Amino acid sequence: MNDALPRTGFFRSRILTTLVLWITFPLFLLQPSQGYGASRAPVWGPRGLVATVSPAASEVGASILRQGGNAADAAVAVGFALAVTWPAAGNLGGGGFALVRSQDGKSNFIDYRETAPAAADKNFYLDAKGEIIPGASTRGFRAIATPGTVAGMALLHKKYGKLPWKKVIEPARRLAVEGFIVDQSFVSMLESHKERLEKFPVSRRIFLKNGKDLKVGDRFVQTDLGWSLTQIQKSGESAFYSGTIAKRMVAAIKKGGGVITLDDLKNYKAVERAPLEGRYKNYQILTAPPPSSGGALLLAMLGMLEKDDVQALGFGSAAYNHLLVETMKRAFADRSEWFGDPDFVQNPLKKFLAPDYLAKRRANINMSKATPSQEIKPGDFSDKESQDTTHYTIVDAQGMIISNTYTLNGSFGSGVTAEGTGILMNNEMDDFSSKPGSPNMYGLLQSDRNAIAPKKRPLSSMTPTIVLEGGKPILALGSPGGPTIINSVFQVTLNTLALGMDIQTAIDAPKLHHQWMPDRILSEPWGVNPDTKKIMQSMGHNFGDRSFHFGDVQAVLYDKERKQWSGGSDSRHGGSVAVE
Repeated sequence: MNDALPRTGFFRSRILTTLVLWITFPLFLLQPSQGYGASRAPVWGPRGLVATVSPAASEVGASILRQGGNAADAAVAVGFALAVTWPAAGNLGGGGFALVRSQDGKSNFIDYRETAPAAADKNFYLDAKGEIIPGASTRGFRAIATPGTVAGMALLHKKYGKLPWKKVIEPARRLAVEGFIVDQSFVSMLESHKERLEKFPVSRRIFLKNGKDLKVGDRFVQTDLGWSLTQIQKSGESAFYSGTIAKRMVAAIKKGGGVITLDDLKNYKAVERAPLEGRYKNYQILTAPPPSSGGALLLAMLGMLEKDDVQALGFGSAAYNHLLVETMKRAFADRSEWFGDPDFVQNPLKKFLAPDYLAKRRANINMSKATPSQEIKPGDFSDKESQDTTHYTIVDAQGMIISNTYTLNGSFGSGVTAEGTGILMNNEMDDFSSKPGSPNMYGLLQSDRNAIAPKKRPLSSMTPTIVLEGGKPILALGSPGGPTIINSVFQVTLNTLALGMDIQTAIDAPKLHHQWMPDRILSEPWGVNPDTKKIMQSMGHNFGDRSFHFGDVQAVLYDKERKQWSGGSDSRHGGSVAVE
């Protein structure tokens, strides 16, 4: 994700930066009076389904399936299409993770997370006094990490795709060159981030039309981005990492005071990792390993609730909300201390996910009283052991599933569009610990395990997940939202597996978020009724001053009785599910 209301110009202190977390993506899609309402029906499909935040991108994916492509072909096509139709998070200049479950039952995790440039080090954003330079890691050219999206899409296609590369890139190229008709969601996205975009001349020219703002019904053409997509279509990832696009990007970044070089781009590699695996009751969970913390926290929270009958507590009751929030606090406390890029640090996953440790964490939850966050300490795993974002989910008729989350970090990333390319660049460097113990723009506290180092991948919250029952996939999902990603996926998983909701209802149900620090609950508008809130406050819970919508889950769920997949796309945010 991952955010949404404008932040550029507001970074006068890290305290204010932390407050901005609570007004992050995807709030720009909502009018202030809009709240949670009745859920729509899921979309059913006898063959393939594509769930994304952008109806145009969903249709791109479905059209690729209709042309004989598989889920991987559709995922690549959607990834490039979202860079055109959803520029706040869809991207070529960012990075992410793809969780793959192929039709033969094999699973894989493609890590195309951005990396720190060679010139960056742990003091990259500190002044002479050792203090964080406000805004340096969140906006402008020095905030940019080496992008991984194009390499990730290329690797996904090379390993699993069926259709020619040129064919899967064509829909995105055409959308950029010929344009598309913008809707209210798109216009609101631009309006909410106008302040960020207008500070950079190229971004101002492309997205704000130099003051002649786009209106609903206008056709939005991106000529420069169309040129870049044409180069990628012709020459593959080499165009981006060593060819003409690379040269233009590096020239623009250098001119703006950034440090990414041609060598940084040439040396970038997407990597394959084993998915993180765990269980919840009778279900097998496949999810994101480090450098994402999301999968580990998801498994930890589900593990803490292994023996609880959450359905008996009643969805939305004070007891239900209390248990979820206390579980979140404990998982995020451990996140603050123990996670980082596995190529640089050892992540204590075995100890963190050990059933006896999770049982102790659960036993520490007092069901009648909130535990203040300052009293919850990270676990001790010191002994060594071996060992703005958007999400889309695709299933094809042969049973291949792709759960993909990718990001520019903040909405529209650094705000920078590389001149002559149309490519928005990320501000992913903020996901590192600029100064261990100081919050990043999402208010997250992180340790020196996540300190900046050349070629290192920053810690992430992205949580693409696939759930199996009896060895067969039944649920795939993910979300944007910075740290709220983890809790969005956690709650939708519970809504389906433990509470029996259909996929659309599970997505649309109101959510809560707590990340240990700051010690307060983020709730959605009309998500907690006043009586329940009063009970929770009497138990010692603190709520934020305002309520916000967060997350944008895109998911598919298999119905064993109907022997058919259903798809859901968050009703709050204008997305859709397209049918093959």
